Amino acid sequence: MRKPWIVGVLLAGVLLGACTDPASGPEVPPPTPSVRATTPRQVPVAPVKSAPGVLYLGDSLAMESQRVLGQELRGRLDATYTSAPYSGTTLCDYLEGTGARSLVPDGDKAAALVRALHPDFVVLQFWGNAWGYTPCMDGITYDAGRQTYLRRYASDIRKLTAQIATAGGTQRPTVVWVLQGPDPVTPERVRAVNALYEAQARSTGDTVADAGRTVSAAGARYTWTRYLPCTAYERAHPDYCTQPGNGRTTLHRDDDYLHFCLAPTTPTPRPCPVPSPGILRIAREITRVIGARAPSR
Repeated sequence: MRKPWIVGVLLAGVLLGACTDPASGPEVPPPTPSVRATTPRQVPVAPVKSAPGVLYLGDSLAMESQRVLGQELRGRLDATYTSAPYSGTTLCDYLEGTGARSLVPDGDKAAALVRALHPDFVVLQFWGNAWGYTPCMDGITYDAGRQTYLRRYASDIRKLTAQIATAGGTQRPTVVWVLQGPDPVTPERVRAVNALYEAQARSTGDTVADAGRTVSAAGARYTWTRYLPCTAYERAHPDYCTQPGNGRTTLHRDDDYLHFCLAPTTPTPRPCPVPSPGILRIAREITRVIGARAPSR
């Protein structure tokens, strides 16, 4: 990416019922015909979700979304939330052992943060830096060789998952791979990267959050668009339905087809400072997936 630009939990109903031991206590005579014998009714008790601990890592898309995601996770799930995104990064930047070739300092590597914070979920949002900006990619770009790039990216996916799992130990966090939205320049690259995320999640019992679907047109998952119909929430909140006259909202600025922040890009990366429908859509889908898989108590 160009510079600046969480084992599913089986929700089983806990059955609460009376249990009696006929060998204990006084003997009770059988009921008279006028008294109907009954057995205690079993009442299902809905499980109570624990407040999850969430760690959010990623590139500039995570950088711009981190504040809104934190608000959604805290407000909806009472989550404990930490974010440490770095613009311009890709998966290898968060691998331990990359040293000076990484754009992420050692203290913010994925495994280091997992050891320090013990999160329930690690959310990974990476577009998949394909332009050679990140030193740890060793110059491997999508344009220079699609299969070489995808093999390297798949290898980094496996390595990062393994480092997170090892760091978590007996408290291994669930990894949430965020599926990306359409790319107007290399649409097949995003489709292939998302497929790698999905395959990895299946193989390790982790999960995906298809945030990219929320910023895609219905029936056109990988077709890029600047505008989408406003959702009910967006229509009820004028700041998020940017073109109420025609019922559309804006996902991207005219001068930035990649990011979802509707404020201009600045030299210093920052969380998005203005209401931006694409960011809210992405944050809410990640929050929904974490809420569905959060541990119960």
